[in-house]
Amino acid sequence: MDAIKSQILAYTPYNEREASDKALFLQCLETFSDLLSRNNPICHFTASNWIVNQDRTKALLIFHNIEQMWMWTGGHADGECDLLNVALREAHEETGLKNIHPLNQHFASLEVFAVPPHIRKGKFISSHLHLNCGFLLEADETEVPKIKPDENSAIEWMTLEDITKAINAGTMGEYYLKLIEKAKLIK
Repeated sequence: MDAIKSQILAYTPYNEREASDKALFLQCLETFSDLLSRNNPICHFTASNWIVNQDRTKALLIFHNIEQMWMWTGGHADGECDLLNVALREAHEETGLKNIHPLNQHFASLEVFAVPPHIRKGKFISSHLHLNCGFLLEADETEVPKIKPDENSAIEWMTLEDITKAINAGTMGEYYLKLIEKAKLIK
């Protein structure tokens, strides 16, 4: 957890929301001993990916079965302390792509997501927080992605213009627009 805490401390927030979320991340790190597994029913780490093509004109999104909206890939740390590895694992699992690599080794975003109560695999899950660390990844858009039916029902390379039309204009739109801008800055 020391490496994660160091990365969070070194992270420069993009806006006021990220600054607030960063403070909550640090408070959770001071309060809870187990943030890497779902055994912590209050909050735990997740890692998400903004996957772009080589010329940064498109991003790969999945249509998430539970959320019923276009989203980035990602998932729970499940005990793994290297969140970039978590991000890469989830990107491979949820898209079927083999050739995905990070644009850098650093967090591209920090978000605290409030997860509403839901049923997962027949079990009731109470409301909790996802302490999400986002990464920027790159993939070859000519490689054909594969749907993961238990998690998504569609996968699509979308132009950045199409993304702004397809995403929910609420909170996720704010996150995605931030990531679009950040991906453009990396050469």
